[in-house]
Amino acid sequence: MLFNSIGFFIFLPIVYLFYWFVTKTSLKHKNILLLVASYFFYGCWDWRFLFLLIFSTSLDYFTGIKIAESLTKKNKKFWLWLSIGINLGFLGVFKYYNFFIASFANAIGYLGVNSSFSTINILLPVGISFYTFHGLSYVIDIYYNKIKPEKNVVDYSLFVSFFPLLVAGPIERATHLLPQLKQNRAFDYTKTVDGLQQILWGLFKKVVIADNCAAYANTLFNEQGYHSGSSLVLGAVFFSFQIYCDFSGYSDIALGTARLFGIELLKNFSFPYFSRDIAEFWRRWHISLSSWFKDYLYIPLGGSKGSQFKVIKNTFIIFLVSGLWHGANWTFLIWGLLNAIYFLPLLLFNLNRKNIDIVAKNSYLPSLIDFFKITVTFSLVTIAWIFFRANSVAFALQYIKNIFNASLFSMPQNFPYTTFCLLLIFVVLEWISRTSVHPFQKIKHIKYLSVRWSIYYVAVISILMFSGKPQQFIYFQF
Repeated sequence: MLFNSIGFFIFLPIVYLFYWFVTKTSLKHKNILLLVASYFFYGCWDWRFLFLLIFSTSLDYFTGIKIAESLTKKNKKFWLWLSIGINLGFLGVFKYYNFFIASFANAIGYLGVNSSFSTINILLPVGISFYTFHGLSYVIDIYYNKIKPEKNVVDYSLFVSFFPLLVAGPIERATHLLPQLKQNRAFDYTKTVDGLQQILWGLFKKVVIADNCAAYANTLFNEQGYHSGSSLVLGAVFFSFQIYCDFSGYSDIALGTARLFGIELLKNFSFPYFSRDIAEFWRRWHISLSSWFKDYLYIPLGGSKGSQFKVIKNTFIIFLVSGLWHGANWTFLIWGLLNAIYFLPLLLFNLNRKNIDIVAKNSYLPSLIDFFKITVTFSLVTIAWIFFRANSVAFALQYIKNIFNASLFSMPQNFPYTTFCLLLIFVVLEWISRTSVHPFQKIKHIKYLSVRWSIYYVAVISILMFSGKPQQFIYFQF
């Protein structure tokens, strides 16, 4: 069930009405309803994978209790590593088995050794990377005594499978979400309005910007040999905005939907394309994943403590693992490696915490220096996105090679004027709202009600005008 499908816009109001008008003040009934709705939502993808979700949930629920009850550190470690091993084992089989088998076979093939390894034809369960990380953070936090195990199986199951975040995040922490599920939630008109606003903005980003950018970017990436260098540059730029608006659009819809039920999810994006260096970009892009790797991998590895070599090594490990998390392909590893290389100068010269505040916070326009830094950072990110989008490393290198010829300075072929104008409007709206969560939050300060509603109408009409067959969100494949 896609967020931008008719089915979801039938499903959501039904759950919402039952939640507030049938369960009323009963917290138990509210959570049971949300859990049933979440399993139904997930089952609409493929009901068979519900068994895997329930098994993963049961495993971490049980091992979390056993970790807390264990009297010795040895027993605690046993239950912790049992959970980690089984969770990563499932993730490895479904997501990485074919990749590693094929890579190993190719490697020994270069040595002249014939192999008879075979791959397996298996579907990747939607959202497995996300709900696996929910469970892992939970048992690790129990092991380090950051939280106590949740004894209520409904509340814990809802934490793992809450439908707005189930298939593409944000990656929640038990320390943040579980306490909200334990408290009764009263209807709040302000939260409902803000939730609907964020859903509308997320749909605008997905349908109007991402899907239209995809139409041009897909053509360029599918037929790179037939287009000019300037067209390939535009195709790469359009993909950069496609993946941003697609994924952050999903996150906006997820956060807005959760807010309808009185639940606040972790913020996942904070205007990353206005970043002045790559470190700032990663503080603003997929925030829940970046912070997860920082807390559960980077810091346990030693973090920023120790020798400079160790800090650099830990940084490269984080980016390479982040690349591998996204998919079983060498292109994702190269994407992660490029980001690590971008990060290296900032690390060496201790500049990775230089740009913390919002750019041009007290100004309408950025300074020339900030504009230059934003442009350079966006360009570096876009080059890395070429590898992320490509089917193979060779394809990505050829794409970049085809950019640099005399046609680079020509007008792009079949220039998408409408999409380009929409993109400019979007960038302006993002810039204006960079100090808030989303542009529609600024609307409440407009004095005239008619103006506010006119803006909503324009957004809705734009979505209806530019919507076609619902396109799956990019991050569903991860």
